[in-house]
Amino acid sequence: MKLTKPVLIALLTFLSSALWAQQLVTSGEMPDTNGAEPKGNVQVIQDSRIDSLVKMHIAYNKTQDGIMGYRVQIFFDAGNNSLERAEAVATEYQTLFPTDTAYISFTEPYYKVRVGDFRSRVEAEGFMQRILPDYPNAFVIKDRIRFPEL
Repeated sequence: MKLTKPVLIALLTFLSSALWAQQLVTSGEMPDTNGAEPKGNVQVIQDSRIDSLVKMHIAYNKTQDGIMGYRVQIFFDAGNNSLERAEAVATEYQTLFPTDTAYISFTEPYYKVRVGDFRSRVEAEGFMQRILPDYPNAFVIKDRIRFPEL
C-alpha cells in the first residue's frame, strides 16, 4: 500500500508531537517550572521479588574475589620441583618489575606464574610486549583479577 504525502506528513506530525509531550523526570520529582514548587509524586510499583534478587546479587558479588580480566602468563611447569621453579620465576619477576605482582597458581598438574591485573586484552597485550625480551614464552590469558584501585 502506497502512502500519500499528506498521510505521511500527518503521521510524522503526530509522532513528533507525542515525543515533545514527554518530560524528563529526575530524582522522583517533576521539573521546576517558572520558579514554582515542584508538584507531584512518583510511585514505583514493582514485584517484591525484585528487591530480594538485588540483595542476592549484592551478596554474591561480595563472595567473589575480583572481576574477570586478563593476565600475562610467564611460566607454567609440571613435575618434580615445579613449585620451586615457579617461586623462583615469581621472585625474579618481582626484582625486575617491583611495582607489579606475580601470582602463583596450581591447576593440576601445572604450576603457573601470571602477572598483572588488566581489564582489557589490549592493556595486557601492550604489557606483554614490554616483558617479551625477559619472558619470550609469555602469553595473554583470561583470568580473575583484583579490583582496580580507585
